[in-house]
Amino acid sequence: MPPFSQQLSLLTLVLALGLTGCANLMPPTQVDALVAPQWQAPLPHQGMVGSLNQWWKNQGDPLLVELIDAAQAVSPTVAQALARVASARASRASANAALLPSLDASASVSRGVSQPNVPLATTQSIGLQAAWELDLVGANRAVSHAADAQLLGSQAQWHDARVSVAAEVANTYFSLRTCQQLLVVAQQDAASRQETARLSDISARAGFAARASAALARASAAESSSRVTQQAAACDLDTKALVALTGMTEPVITKKLPLALMGKALAAPFLIASVPAQTLTQRPDVFAAERDVVVASAQVGAAKAQRYPRLTLNGAIGALRSTSQGSTTSLDTWSFGPLALTVPLFDGGQRAANVTAAEANYTQAVAVYRAKVRQAVREVEEALVNLQSTDARRLNADVATTGYAESLQATQARYGQGLASLVELEDARRTALAAQSAQLSLALDRNRAWVALYRALGGGFDANLVTL
Repeated sequence: MPPFSQQLSLLTLVLALGLTGCANLMPPTQVDALVAPQWQAPLPHQGMVGSLNQWWKNQGDPLLVELIDAAQAVSPTVAQALARVASARASRASANAALLPSLDASASVSRGVSQPNVPLATTQSIGLQAAWELDLVGANRAVSHAADAQLLGSQAQWHDARVSVAAEVANTYFSLRTCQQLLVVAQQDAASRQETARLSDISARAGFAARASAALARASAAESSSRVTQQAAACDLDTKALVALTGMTEPVITKKLPLALMGKALAAPFLIASVPAQTLTQRPDVFAAERDVVVASAQVGAAKAQRYPRLTLNGAIGALRSTSQGSTTSLDTWSFGPLALTVPLFDGGQRAANVTAAEANYTQAVAVYRAKVRQAVREVEEALVNLQSTDARRLNADVATTGYAESLQATQARYGQGLASLVELEDARRTALAAQSAQLSLALDRNRAWVALYRALGGGFDANLVTL
């Protein structure tokens, strides 16, 4: 048999053996994660269908959308995630290139005397050199597979970063709007107490009221004024938080806030799958963790493949032209080979250690993925519980606020007629203020519960739309 035919037969045999063995190198890329068959908490709106993708725009608050867009544009977290996408895309291109032959070209020109008594000559050469590592047991394919999974995971993490920034901005914005409402309530309460203190002081100087009542009224007015100062400071802190998140200047945000409308607490319904396993496919962090398992599995396969023989093939084509004293000599060359088989024999346990490390990373990736699944289910359940709780308390809070407000009005009327003491009036005020503040805080809690549910459901992430 001719030598070239023998090389081809050897190549075919080794490839067949390698392809047969490469399938068993990688551990499973899909692992089970036990989740409950259904949600334990009730679904809001009976799980009616809507879209998370346009969720913020559906709230009817253009300023909220503007703040979220601005924050996502300047967020270092989003920028880092986007840079990781670019890095993963470059790594994938490099990994895929290893599966293909490499081709290099060379060209040179020289002029001189190479040997004594040899005329001056001009030598020109051009050539192509090719090299290809035949991926016998799938080492390079495993690296390419890992790069694909890494890119998908980085794209999901970019979406997760954008969702996190949106949720943080929304929570801060709702906190600021609620703070402003609480500030208005505190200012109204302070004005009422200041007026009572003024009238009580006049009555005390005229001898119609005890000095103790006037002192109580002044103390109550001072306390309410301090509460206004404290509430205003809290609003300033929320404003500065928005400045830091969005990159917008404080005067711009302060100017826009009075023009914005404070709507209801994120009432737009969206789809909540009744089966938790379906909801998990909407979570970018769970998707990314699942891709990490694929990456770790491929890395195990690549590490194991390094313990098997490697086969490389080289080839070259060249042309040489030498000109001396008007005479030109040409020489064309080509070669196929060598077909080299490298068999690892001894490395002091380095390859075995690399396999052990890769398997440990795989075990860790599986554990992280399962933990992500459990955490995702927990976050959805907690958000659903908070929504149900705030909804159940909302009617009672409304009744309490209305009732205590009517009681305060009645007590103020009785106090004006001299039929109620200042202590009774202050107690009615304190109760009415607490009820009104609790009502606003409950609305904020419901806002935050909706934001938490939006975040827990992945913020409109769709794994089917993630592309390479």
